[in-house]
Amino acid sequence: MSNLSRFLKTNKIVKENVFYPVTKSLVDEKGLPLKWEFKAITTAQDEIIRDDCTIDVQVTGKPGMFRPKLDTKKYMAKMVCACCVDPCLDNAELQDSYGAKKAEDLLRAMVDNPGEYQELLLFVQRNNGFDVTMDEKVEEAKN
Repeated sequence: MSNLSRFLKTNKIVKENVFYPVTKSLVDEKGLPLKWEFKAITTAQDEIIRDDCTIDVQVTGKPGMFRPKLDTKKYMAKMVCACCVDPCLDNAELQDSYGAKKAEDLLRAMVDNPGEYQELLLFVQRNNGFDVTMDEKVEEAKN
């Protein structure tokens, strides 16, 4: 078997969906927080979200020169919504029940505790690989 065959898509590990209790304010019949289902997004999906959340801002003192600026709040909300499998944040009935027009607005309405919202953002980032530096990955590969 050549080394190339190890890199074929058939050998790629598929990341499983994960469950996370997002907020204490939405509970089941036993009073336990409901677990939401999340998937990891692809690099291509992340780039689309990142591009959608990036604007060009003028460089101070340099007319005609612009630099890209990422709206991180918008980016993180869109990333969480793209990763959320259940509940479906695009569901019109669910949005109507909270008076929300978009998935991002619904997310903020459902998770209205700032601490829980920040924990959710961290969870989704970690689930998408934003928790380990490249140096840490190299060290792990060495061992």
